[in-house]
Formats: sequence, C-alpha cells, structure tokens
Amino acid sequence: MRETLLGFAHIENGRETWGACSSVPRHRHDQAYAALVLAGSYEESGSRGRLRVGPGDVLLHRRFDAHRDRFGERGAQIVNILLCGTEVSAFAVGRVRDADTIARTAESDPLQAGLEMKAQLNEACRGAGDWPDALARDLLDDPDIRLADWAGRHDLAAETVSRGFSKVFGLTPAAFRTESRAHRAFVLIAGTSIPLAWVAAETGFSDQAHMSRAVAGLTGAPPSHWRRSIPFKTGGQSSCQIAP
Repeated sequence: MRETLLGFAHIENGRETWGACSSVPRHRHDQAYAALVLAGSYEESGSRGRLRVGPGDVLLHRRFDAHRDRFGERGAQIVNILLCGTEVSAFAVGRVRDADTIARTAESDPLQAGLEMKAQLNEACRGAGDWPDALARDLLDDPDIRLADWAGRHDLAAETVSRGFSKVFGLTPAAFRTESRAHRAFVLIAGTSIPLAWVAAETGFSDQAHMSRAVAGLTGAPPSHWRRSIPFKTGGQSSCQIAP
C-alpha cells in the first residue's frame, strides 16, 4: 500500500483484486471514495463501524475515515470511485442494482460512474453484529457515554471491552470516540463559519486547544488551515460533482 507525504494511504479510481483470506492493516485516506464490490466478500472495521459486504454493495468512505479490511475465502474484486465533499453520505454502506454497468463505465469515465452509482444507491441493511459492533454504534450515536457504565450494562469487564474492541477496530474505544468527535469537528470547521470555540463545545472537547490537536491528528492540518480553505470564505468554487 502506497502512502502520501503525510502518511495517508493512496487511493485512485479503478479496480482492485484481493486474494483469499488477505487482510489490510488499519489505514486512513485523505480523499472520499466509494468501494463497489463486484465479487467475493470482505469485512471492514473502521470509522463508521464494522461492515460486512458482498457483490452489489458499496462502502462509502468520508474524507479522513480510517479502516482495516479482512477478505473472505474467495477474496474480492472491487472498483474504487473517487468522490467529492466533506460528507459523502448519511449512511456507510449502500447497494446498487447494476454493479457491472457502473464498473464498465468507471473504466473510461469515473465521474459518470459516480453519478450513475449515486442514482442507483440505496441504504443497505446491516446486521446486528456482536458487542463490539454495538459499542461502535453507541459511540457514534453518543460520544459522551461512559465506557465503564456501558461495560456494566452489558455484563462485561472494562478490560474486556478495551481489549475486544481494539482487536476488531485496531484502536481503543476511547481513541475511537476521540476520532469520531474530531471528524464531527472537521465537518463543522470545513463547512461552516461557526466560531471554533463553539465547535469544540458542540463536539464534546474540553476546550478549543484539545479539539485543534485532535483535528490535526485526524487530518494532518490544524483547524485554521481548513477554515481558510472553505469556499464561502475564499470565494472559490468547488469542481466536485459527486456527493452521494
């Protein structure tokens, strides 16, 4: 896996083939993209929870999402389609009716393939999973939950929760929560003119400095960089046409 200068994993339009039972360690991309599954299956554990996908499913990755991947006994064939926008979708995994047509279109016109995918895309049903999945969902829904209280309600020791969650997602529940808060802060920083102190309070950070460190750790740049870059402050126009 090739990395960019800031340590983000490189992603580009096109097909990828992964071998049986292969795996990819936790990594992060600095671009939003969709991964359309053409064949095989795999499990992705990342910033939006643990997702199990097969042919016709589409994993929607926001900018700066992180994940690790484990492929099934048949491996998988995927088409990556780069997307635009801070928020890619309200849901993490969708489904399309005609994956083959989208894949063929992507070979010559990735932009048109993205538009076709957007037109077909519907949210896919997700299974209940086990307790690490439940904890990830709860942390995404309410980052303020107390981990000790959550463990107690599920008859689990705090140490078991930390070890078990880390085994699945590659980071502790506390770190997962901080990343989730940082991503929410990044969306508000990059997409609004709301004062940074208010963003910090709204997203659950103890103060603006704490938020700034977390956002810089997530994105490679401090909030001031992203605030200078927003179109309504700079007068620039985005060339992005895809934002399912």
